[in-house]
Amino acid sequence: MRQGDFVFTSESVSEGHPDKVCDRISDAVVDSFLGLDPYARVACETLVTTNYICIAGEVRLDRRKCGARAPMLKSGEINAKVIEALARNAVRDIGYEQKGFHWKKAKVVIRLHGQSADIAQGVDAAGNKDEGAGDQGIMFGYACNETPELMPAPIQYAHNILKALADVRHDGTEKLLLPDAKSQVTLRYVGGKPKACTAVVVSTQHAAKDAKGRQLESEDIKGIVRPYVQKVLKDVGMPAEEHFYVNPTGRFVIGGPDGDTGLTGRKIIVDTYGGAAPHGGGAFSGKDPTKVDRSAAYAARYLAKNVVAAGLAERCTIQLSYAIGVAHPLSVYVDTQGTGQADEEKISKVLQELMPLTPRGIREHLGLNKAIYARTSAYGHFGRMPEKDGGFSWERTDLVKKLRSAFGAR
Repeated sequence: MRQGDFVFTSESVSEGHPDKVCDRISDAVVDSFLGLDPYARVACETLVTTNYICIAGEVRLDRRKCGARAPMLKSGEINAKVIEALARNAVRDIGYEQKGFHWKKAKVVIRLHGQSADIAQGVDAAGNKDEGAGDQGIMFGYACNETPELMPAPIQYAHNILKALADVRHDGTEKLLLPDAKSQVTLRYVGGKPKACTAVVVSTQHAAKDAKGRQLESEDIKGIVRPYVQKVLKDVGMPAEEHFYVNPTGRFVIGGPDGDTGLTGRKIIVDTYGGAAPHGGGAFSGKDPTKVDRSAAYAARYLAKNVVAAGLAERCTIQLSYAIGVAHPLSVYVDTQGTGQADEEKISKVLQELMPLTPRGIREHLGLNKAIYARTSAYGHFGRMPEKDGGFSWERTDLVKKLRSAFGAR
């Protein structure tokens, strides 16, 4: 994000969006494997459409650690019944019990198989060789002081709107709302700071009729949604009424995978910074933490957030790059976008001293070899609260004191 005056927009999608259904199922598979073997390897992709779920990918597990209902059988084959149950439970938890997509009625096809030996030999430690990166690529992390979560304000507000609607849908407060939804928030920046909301778009799936049998239209849904949007946007205010759009195309009854095919990993900008920062192109969901697409992106966010939290910059972008099978990053780039209180090369050097950026170092420092991923699959991987069981560990700010000390700050 630049300095000056401008408007900027970000979007979010709900847990019931078809792509997010896929992310949730894929991460449920990851959690299942890591819950049995912290060093399991998983690369899982999911496709959903009308009453159909296909789960494909590559996995590896120490079968000696598995019980009778483990996701792999003693023969080394996938236990399809366990994976199918994971998928159905995920869909049920999201709330799909519709004619065109139902947790109990959808056909589930499993196409998981063992991990390639060629990939395994590059990732595994052997002799004097440390664990290598699971793939080549570039990963970005970002933080800014626009919100208490140190996230860009447009994406944080967009997430919060959908999370608020999901909460009242799940607890039964708003029975007419259904799982599929999208939001979009546009903010006006003055001097590089968010000052006012100029437009909001909310498209949410809903029941065809209310309790009295009356057909619902977009104005009815606007009335339901309005108070939750107002509460989320209390610091920047609501836009003018003509720029508050709710289901602008009209009714939104047919939704979810019945209305649109979903795939794992298609919402990478929603998952990160809403377009306010660069993205390396790699998706997160369905991947175990040896895949640097996921773990290094978490590490980059963690470091950038600590830099901003320590007062060393108002905004910070960090890029990491890796080669498959190579442990250490090829580059560590820091950009404080003209807001830094310290030399960027020195920040980079200090960060590498405070945290090892090998795949093993990242996983151990952030405690990533745990079943903590299904919860990340909607409403953003960043800008969340660290949890007691290790979830969202990359949102901790436990490097602040050391960073301030390294730069002589209080």
